[in-house]
Amino acid sequence: MIVYWLCFILFLVGLYGVITKRNLIKIAISLSIMEFSTFLFFTLIGFREGGVAPIVDPADPVKTYVDPLPQAMVLTAIVIGLATTAMLMSVIIRLYRKYGTFDIREIKNLKG
Repeated sequence: MIVYWLCFILFLVGLYGVITKRNLIKIAISLSIMEFSTFLFFTLIGFREGGVAPIVDPADPVKTYVDPLPQAMVLTAIVIGLATTAMLMSVIIRLYRKYGTFDIREIKNLKG
């Protein structure tokens, strides 16, 4: 149970960074922290104490298996998250080249 609370605390740390930081790079890192906490949470949902890999053995059918579906979904989400993070970083670099700053308040005040 404590591991689920740690996932929630990690998500709140990322949320705090998104809300309070003004630097676009720090905001992107905070979003990645939030994303990682959700990946960790979904992976923990499929975990079973004493569970084994879901390879069915006809000789010993009574086993506790780990659910592979959340793990497969998290692997897919990691790839999608990497692509969106790369796109976010490219947009941040373009904003820096245009305005010369990473501060979102300065970018908001500039016209052009």
